[in-house]
Amino acid sequence: MKAKSLITLIVGLIITVGLDQLIKYWVVNTLEVGEEIDLLPFLSLYHARNPGIAFSMLSSVSDWGLIALTLCIICFVIWLWKNAGPEKSLSRFGFLLVIGGAIGNLIDRIRFHYVIDYISFHINGVFSFAIFNLADSFITVGAVLIVLDELLHWKREKRKAD
Repeated sequence: MKAKSLITLIVGLIITVGLDQLIKYWVVNTLEVGEEIDLLPFLSLYHARNPGIAFSMLSSVSDWGLIALTLCIICFVIWLWKNAGPEKSLSRFGFLLVIGGAIGNLIDRIRFHYVIDYISFHINGVFSFAIFNLADSFITVGAVLIVLDELLHWKREKRKAD
């Protein structure tokens, strides 16, 4: 692993984890659990606690089980990041986002035994999407970038073969 690449990963993780934790700090110190601040007709800040992972899945699994699972995922994604070639810059950025998001939620799980969520998309009385946080957004965007990069790589390889 090249030093420049490692420095890029570390700086990226400091930014993603730092931003995630800064917003969660503000939410915890400003809003009571269940309190909501409407920002737009379809978007609000809503202080929630998630004992599980995405969409509260695995909420019946122990904290230590979720911590171990998260650490395994982080290690695997670091391995993927390390082994991605330089032509996989979009994937490498996606891996960074996934790792940063996972670390942000891991910090919550270790500190509080739940994850702090605060972003709520909704249509009054008709639709409400799951409440999530910036770390979840990083993980989702990172996964999309990885899939997109793989599709673009596959398309380039297919063109070369034709």
